[in-house]
Amino acid sequence: MEVVLGTQRIFLLSPANVAGRRAKILLNREASFELARRLHAGDKVTLGEAFTFMSGLYFRGKLAYARAFAQPPPGLMGVYVITSNRGLLPAETPITAEELGSFSEAPIDARNKSYSEPLVRTGLALADAGPGCAIILLGSVASAKYTEHLLPIFGPNLLFPVEFVGRGDMSRGGLLLRSAATNQMLEHVPVAGTLLRGKRPPKLIPVKSGRRTQM
Repeated sequence: MEVVLGTQRIFLLSPANVAGRRAKILLNREASFELARRLHAGDKVTLGEAFTFMSGLYFRGKLAYARAFAQPPPGLMGVYVITSNRGLLPAETPITAEELGSFSEAPIDARNKSYSEPLVRTGLALADAGPGCAIILLGSVASAKYTEHLLPIFGPNLLFPVEFVGRGDMSRGGLLLRSAATNQMLEHVPVAGTLLRGKRPPKLIPVKSGRRTQM
């Protein structure tokens, strides 16, 4: 059964790889595709857009799922992204090329203060503004890089989709996209006290749509 903490839900999304191949493509000032042109021309590009390009299926799935099921308290955004040096930022935050580049300079390590201190500060502000709200982490819960600092802040309110256990990033992304498209929310359980590792589940059965098969 899903753990219900009222009807309010805020999602925290783990970040894209800002040092990977797709990040370098986006940050290349010579790139000619539309998103890169907007970014380097100083036009509005949101954090969600940039990370979706950098990460591909996994982040696209997280963002689609979070937008489909977020129900934030008044005055708060429904979807926040974990960053390496600015803590939690709303997915709709306008971002510059320089800010994106700076993310690669701060490793996401629970012991790195340039990462952990902004995360704790913004996490505490979110907890104070939305007490009792379910905080659903869409990211790795099997390592300490997120949970070491988020669990003491949100406690039993920090949840994750139990269907994530045993799945790789691509499988999670496909599962999230399918859940958003069919309006079927996954089972959210507390991070604390839940088995965070397990056997790999069966592969998703392809669903044929009008245009393509979604995995």
